Amino acid sequence: MEEWSEQEVRNRDLMAPCGLYCGACGIYIATRDGNEKFKAVLGNLYGTKPEETECYGCMQTDPPKKMYGFCKTCTIRDCIKSKGFYSCHQCQEWPCDRINNFIVATGVRVMKRAIPVWRAKVAEHG
Repeated sequence: MEEWSEQEVRNRDLMAPCGLYCGACGIYIATRDGNEKFKAVLGNLYGTKPEETECYGCMQTDPPKKMYGFCKTCTIRDCIKSKGFYSCHQCQEWPCDRINNFIVATGVRVMKRAIPVWRAKVAEHG
């Protein structure tokens, strides 16, 4: 597995609006590295075919080059885009039911830590 490049760290496509970092996602890493074995393992885990188990981040411009099925239908992503925001840190309704009811409990904990930090950084640096 390769390390994250400086370009990846600064890539907004990999900064999920909810506060998760797509660059740490196994599906993104398998896609970036062209790791077919890892895609197959992830496909078995998530019930998808290896060719469907590909993604370049949830904030790609529409239509996305490659986006994983769950991410394509993410209500958080849809909500942010419909409001013209790029992150939940901009929304006065945060944390909303979309965040609180996210399917992965660990993800909810990360989101609830990330968004306040994001807000503070934006306030500090503009």
